[in-house]
This record gives sequence, structure tokens and C-alpha cells, in this order.
Amino acid sequence: MTETLTRNLLLLTPVADVDRARRFERFLAEQREALIGFLRHRTANETDAQDAAQESMVRLMRYRERQPAEAWKPLLYRIAINVAHDQARRQHGRREEAHHSIGEAEQELPSDQPLHEQRVADQQELQAIRELILRLPARCREVYLMNRIEGMSYSEIARHCGISDKAVEKHIAKALAALRRGLGERGLRAFKET
Repeated sequence: MTETLTRNLLLLTPVADVDRARRFERFLAEQREALIGFLRHRTANETDAQDAAQESMVRLMRYRERQPAEAWKPLLYRIAINVAHDQARRQHGRREEAHHSIGEAEQELPSDQPLHEQRVADQQELQAIRELILRLPARCREVYLMNRIEGMSYSEIARHCGISDKAVEKHIAKALAALRRGLGERGLRAFKET
């Protein structure tokens, strides 16, 4: 799954940042097993450790451009601790909700796993979004990805690109409109602003 994530990251990365993205990809590959081992002691089981590691790596992507490479490792482990804590809180909440009477126990318990059809639909929608993002004009795509993937504010993007905050707003609005339109034409769920 990490390979797919980093491959997708490279697809959506502006050309100037490809070297840094590749260094980041290598960093993630090198850290994966050690991070899972670290999380095994902080999670309920192996699956939770792997899920927490994946989530930690995804969250670290927000900081890869703004932090020097030597800061990635301590930041990754700080994020991993937070993810493990979040995971434990969610599981505790689910356990409390899962208490059933004996009569209720006879009913089928819901699964945490999405249905196969839902996973396939989600993957198709993700692929459609990826294709739509790649069709955006270069500057529009760059601004959109800086905001949505790297978590940069409009003013940070404006300074980085040498454009006004208003131009950033226009690029984001243009990207969102194109994504909504493209998804609507494909009959997929409405694209939501985040």
C-alpha cells in the first residue's frame, strides 16, 4: 500500500520537486518496518500497527516540503504516537457501543470493513479524481495540490508562487469546479470541499 501511495504522490508532484519526492519515498520505504515494530507495542494487534504506520506516513506528507529531511524521522514517530492514541480512543468508543443484550447477540454484528463493492467504487472514484487533477492546467494543479496535499495556506502558496492571495483563491475555485464537473459527468459522488 505504501508503494501505491508513493507512486501516486510522484504522479501529483510538480516536476521541480520530484527529487525531494523520491527522497521522501525512499525515506518512507526505509522507515516502514521499524515504524511498524515501534507501533506493535502501542496498538492492539499487527493489523492496527500496520494501519497506524500507513496513516502516519500519509500525515507526514503534509510536512515533507516544509520540513528539512532530517526532521522527517522524529516527526514521523511523533505523528505515529498520536495516531496510535487516536486509534485506541476510537476502539474504546466502539467497545462501549458494541455491548448488546443476549437477544441482540443473535443478530449479525456489523463489520468494520467496507463491502468489497464499496472498496472498488472508492478506488474507481480515487482514480477518476487523480485523472481530473492531472488534467488541470499546470499552475492550477500546483496551487490545488499545495493546498490540499501539502496543507499550505493561501498566503503561503501566494508567497511560494509569487502570485496574489486572490489568484490562489481563483486557482482553487477553478480546480474545485473542474473536479465537481468531472465527477458529476462520471456519475460519481459529489466532490466536497474540505
